[in-house]
Amino acid sequence: MPSHRKQQWSWALYDWGNSAFATTVLAGFFPIFFNQYWAADVAPQTQTLYQGITATIASVVVMLLAPWLGMVADQRAAKKRFLAGFTALGVVTTAALYLVGQGQWLWAMGLSVLGRIGFFGGLSFYDALLINVARADEMDRVSSLGYSLGYLGGGVLFAVNVAMALKPELFGLADAALATRVAFVMVALWWLVFALPLFRFVPEGAASAGEGGWSAILSTFGQLRQHKSIWLFLLAYWLYIDGVDTVIVMAVDFGMKLGFASDSLIVALLLVQFVGFPAALVFGWLGERLGTRQAIFMALAVYAAVTVWAYFLQTVGQFYAMAAAIGCVQGGVQALSRAYYARLIPADQAGEFFGFYNMLGKFAAVLGPLIVGITAQLSGSPRLAILSLLVFFVAGGVLLAKVQEPQAR
Repeated sequence: MPSHRKQQWSWALYDWGNSAFATTVLAGFFPIFFNQYWAADVAPQTQTLYQGITATIASVVVMLLAPWLGMVADQRAAKKRFLAGFTALGVVTTAALYLVGQGQWLWAMGLSVLGRIGFFGGLSFYDALLINVARADEMDRVSSLGYSLGYLGGGVLFAVNVAMALKPELFGLADAALATRVAFVMVALWWLVFALPLFRFVPEGAASAGEGGWSAILSTFGQLRQHKSIWLFLLAYWLYIDGVDTVIVMAVDFGMKLGFASDSLIVALLLVQFVGFPAALVFGWLGERLGTRQAIFMALAVYAAVTVWAYFLQTVGQFYAMAAAIGCVQGGVQALSRAYYARLIPADQAGEFFGFYNMLGKFAAVLGPLIVGITAQLSGSPRLAILSLLVFFVAGGVLLAKVQEPQAR
């Protein structure tokens, strides 16, 4: 394999590895195991509160650290070193969940906070390394390759972990609780093993010049004001990714509120993963053929239609169809947004600018579910709550239309 392609595949394999944390831990097993094992004696509404606190603490920490650490990584040519540190944090704390006994919900919360910081904190440096492995005309394809492998890799291990939990005796395990604890260790090893090619083959790039400290952060804000295309895109991205992330984290809760069985919800999660694998590759191709922004518009149109569809949803079969529709566009909108932003920003400040990019993504992960929750509380309707996301996709698309194409700048 030519060195250039080896670098691209090595970069993308990191997504294959760390996506297991997003699927098995974040979306799948941790919420269920927390409620039924670690915090089984805690009131249901308090369980929800504790999980919300866990997610919020991790998000706030990443939001505060990402721009500053990105700037330091650029100036010291240390993106891979920072990524290695966050990866180690995530791997170790995820594996340590195996040791948390029944009723020890506080330990589970603490380790989950650290694991989430390791996962989300490393994304800024991983995203920034895209510029080091792909030319401008390759970014749609390579970014989509990463998300595609992420869906497949995360889905494969999640499917194995689900089988372990449902039929533990087939794997020589005593019960579903032990199978779930073993699954956390498997996620950690999966993440570690598939991260190694990136650290071996992906180049770091040169250090950037410039001042350090918080003055550099203020300087970057000044650059954002000067480059209308960058801050307009970030505002558009913040709005529509708010909707995308909220669909991801609230879909299972929405299905439960409609009375669907937990087994059906797990099937829907798996469906998103395996549809997302080829769909992300297709969107990389669409980005190259139709234009990146046009392909993002297509994805946002599907999301807008899905939020309206969810309002009228009635059956499990329709829920599966909606999951498949989301799987068709979820990886595409994420991958192409990353590639589009990479073309807009200064290459020698990629770490810092991607720090702001992921900071907005984490802020969206805090705000979106809050809007849905408030709407549900005021209206008493989970359908209206999901429908409230329509404004994010429409407003994000309108702002994206005002962004000047990178090639013209």
